[in-house]
Amino acid sequence: MNQTTSILHRGGIFMAAAVLIGLIGAVPAAAATACENLAGLALPNARINSAQMVAAGAFVPPGGGGAGRGGAAANPFGSLPAFCRVTATLTPSSDSDIKTEIWLPASGWNGKFLAVGNGGWAGTIPYPALAGAVAAGYAGAGTDTGHVGNSAEFALGHPEKLIDIAYRSIHEMTVQSKAVINSHYGVPAKFSYYNGCSQGGRQGLAAAQTYPEDFNGIIAGASTWEQMRAHGARTALNLIVNKDADSIIPPSKYRMIHDAVLNACDALDGVKDGVLENPMKCNFDYSKLLCDGADGAACLTKGQVESAKAMTSPLKDPKTGKVLFEPHLLPGTELGWATNGGPQPLGPALTAMRNIVFKDPKWDYHTMNISTDVDRANKSDDRVMYSGDPNLKPFFDHGGKLLMYHGWTDPQVSPMLSVTYHDNVLKAVGKEKAANSIALFMMPGMNHCQGGDGPDTFDKVKVLEQWVEQGKKPAQIIASHMTNGQVDKTRPLCPYPQVAKYKGTGSMNDATNFSCVGN
Repeated sequence: MNQTTSILHRGGIFMAAAVLIGLIGAVPAAAATACENLAGLALPNARINSAQMVAAGAFVPPGGGGAGRGGAAANPFGSLPAFCRVTATLTPSSDSDIKTEIWLPASGWNGKFLAVGNGGWAGTIPYPALAGAVAAGYAGAGTDTGHVGNSAEFALGHPEKLIDIAYRSIHEMTVQSKAVINSHYGVPAKFSYYNGCSQGGRQGLAAAQTYPEDFNGIIAGASTWEQMRAHGARTALNLIVNKDADSIIPPSKYRMIHDAVLNACDALDGVKDGVLENPMKCNFDYSKLLCDGADGAACLTKGQVESAKAMTSPLKDPKTGKVLFEPHLLPGTELGWATNGGPQPLGPALTAMRNIVFKDPKWDYHTMNISTDVDRANKSDDRVMYSGDPNLKPFFDHGGKLLMYHGWTDPQVSPMLSVTYHDNVLKAVGKEKAANSIALFMMPGMNHCQGGDGPDTFDKVKVLEQWVEQGKKPAQIIASHMTNGQVDKTRPLCPYPQVAKYKGTGSMNDATNFSCVGN
């Protein structure tokens, strides 16, 4: 009996109690092609570089790193079972150099394939996510998307590489992985899933839109589907909130502002627990914090009030007031305002503006014309990074299920992007047709993909599997919050636009004392 370990990674958490590997949906242990012999497998537009067995607990990622944003354990690899590690290079274009790894459990394969996504501008194999996949019995695959390093420098003069990260790398990885799985085990994967957050969430939406038959189910968290316009907006917002000394909000004031927001809005959901159940209901007026005289630690200057309002409002042209980008941060995100209000724009945004939009690595963001350059960012490179097509009818007709989630207190990617895309799909496909194919779960108190004061942990893949394989669309999901490795709060996540409401009795840290109700 093997015990799958709980491994935290960007796309989510695999949580499993002791699982009898090989008991449920097991695949015969005898492989059609031995691991080492996979090195000779011929694949179109691909080259297998190596295929070797890795003993249980023996994997060490190249460079000794590999821990991703998902908050992986200090050593997410030490408890891994034995697996066959296949490394490959995919070349769908003459300028493509997509490094991919496919991990195949040596025993106890559950008969399924799980592809994992990236974060930021990718540039590395997501090893912690792969570890989570193989630990839970999946054949898993991950890719660096075709370049090295978490910046957009790779795209300068290389339009094919931009296409690779936009949508082609995940597709090519999936096609080749399925071929390797079929060759190794002698049978194809029964179900194919995808799991990603942030850039990985956008990759998931791109897969559903562009290659609707690649996956039976897709998990897309905090999706940056309008990525380039968002990068332009982030850069513009940074300029606006740093336009002069009076406008800059020092990080020392973030807690004060956050506490004021909670004092005004925390109880709106019937529970005062330090988390806003639905921040869209919070209409906090930051001008209430205006200093009565000189600047102080417990108040805001006039310029700081305007910056606070800019943080939580649609981006507007400073000259005309025209809305340039609707999705914005919400009240409750104040502790993360350094993301957009720091001394310079967020790294992924600045590197995108320099290398993709202006095609000048030395571009000075202070020269940005906010009135025109946000739209310029949106139109860059024929909008190849745009993944907002709401017509998912081909994916749904194939039987595909899309599970979306987003933290309400995400300070990096506006949660309104997920709300907007979800609503756009319902309009494009039809609410009735889409009802059993798409679900969005907003997560109160969760930051970007994980972390925060609210419950941020649930077994995303298990939820998706039950939906795809058993037809059980989630009516609610129980999520947990942990402190020092111990669960200290559980709460139901409700399908948007429903919210969790306290029943009036019992511990407010126990999910059983809440129910999902209409918003």
